[in-house]
Amino acid sequence: MDRFLLGLARVTDGYLKALPLLGKARPSPPNRALRLTVADRRVVAPDVVALRLVGDGPLPPWQPGCHLDLHLDSGLRRQYSLCGNPSDRSGYRIAVRRTGPGSTEVHDLRPGDGVAARGPRNAFPFVAEGPVLFVAGGIGITAILPMVLEAQRADLDWRLVYTGRSRDSMPFLDELPPRADIRVGRTADLLRDAHPDGAVYCCGPTSMLAAVRRDFASKRLHFERFAPPPVVDGRPFDLELRRSGVVLRVPADRTALDVLRDLRPNVPYSCRQGFCGTCEVGGVRVCVDRPTGDRLVLEDL
Repeated sequence: MDRFLLGLARVTDGYLKALPLLGKARPSPPNRALRLTVADRRVVAPDVVALRLVGDGPLPPWQPGCHLDLHLDSGLRRQYSLCGNPSDRSGYRIAVRRTGPGSTEVHDLRPGDGVAARGPRNAFPFVAEGPVLFVAGGIGITAILPMVLEAQRADLDWRLVYTGRSRDSMPFLDELPPRADIRVGRTADLLRDAHPDGAVYCCGPTSMLAAVRRDFASKRLHFERFAPPPVVDGRPFDLELRRSGVVLRVPADRTALDVLRDLRPNVPYSCRQGFCGTCEVGGVRVCVDRPTGDRLVLEDL
């Protein structure tokens, strides 16, 4: 027994001494406010700009699959994948294709402009185990690129299928390892030759996700969408905010979060896909959850 206690004391002492080192290795809490500055702006493809964002010092660590929530001056919030080097904590890189009001606002940013953000968050984590197939469509390469480079560093058995309308429209081609499979064509045709033995990581438009789900249904699939999934077969319901005494009507094709934001534009949210928990109220993920009946009650709003 004395030997056991002595051994336990040594293990405990070693663990306590290692705690500071373990803390340094872990990522900082993801739900933190950041005030960033645009340090560099570069056009990397038609309608795609890459921004380097810096802070007052080292930025929180991140891993492949992480994104930032940008809080734009217009009140819009947009999520953009971090596509730089995770070991470089002096700045973050995002790349944005111009597709709508939020992205246009980001395109208008210039060096010296300030940006409010939260994160980094990771709803698309990469497990560095091979073999692995990466599938990226267009601007979806921003989420996939750090994973590819991590797989290359880890000497994994990996393959990348990167699709686009043309080579000119595909950002970061020059940063991909030589073994990447870069071709222009229909997604279905390009995937026909890909026979993954392990996990599949995919980021791209809805049509690409559908093709990957169909062709690789038996594989371990990991996805990141460009946009939240549409509400399918939804039913209208009443959303009761118990604390404030307000009742809102949620149509069949909208979410509780959509309707809440009409009333309260600053309600917190991030992924809009039910992963991150930012919008959760009393255990309800208002971005995706719907009641089984005709009413959903939120006690804390």
